[in-house]
Formats: sequence, structure tokens, C-alpha cells
Amino acid sequence: MFTEALPLLKARLGISIESRDTYLLAIIDGVTDELKNVQGINLNVGDSSHLMFLVDYAEYRYSNRDNPTMPRHLQWRLHNLMLKGGAQFV
Repeated sequence: MFTEALPLLKARLGISIESRDTYLLAIIDGVTDELKNVQGINLNVGDSSHLMFLVDYAEYRYSNRDNPTMPRHLQWRLHNLMLKGGAQFV
């Protein structure tokens, strides 16, 4: 779906090798599924702000496995995404 997400996530994390690609793709897919199935949001593939939100959220998931509290900037962006109708609701 978001083919651009993996290279952007790897760049954000400073990962250049392919050995973590499977794990990172699973995180990207998990975040996308959670947004759709839990939050009721379908991200728009053509919207760069949706892509960057996905990358930032996936980076948070990768880097903060033991921290259940979502950072304020992600909460704010998710909230605005939901309120402004920036995504297509399921």
C-alpha cells in the first residue's frame, strides 16, 4: 500500500541494511491496520501528510516498544486527522 513508507522509515531510523525490512514492514502494516480497524481511518496513499504520519507513528512503535504512551505530537496529528476529515473513514 504505502511503498514509500519503508525507505522513509529506514532513513528516519538510520538503518541502511535490509535485515530488518520484514520487521519494519510488519510494523507499518500493523499501524495501518490499527488506524483502519481501531480508529476507523483509511489513510490516503497520495497524501504526503498521511505518509509522514504513518512513518512517524511506525518509528515511534519501533523505538518505544515498552512505552505505551503516545507522544503529544502524534496524538495531536491523529486527532486533527480524525477531526478535519483528512482521511476517508471506513
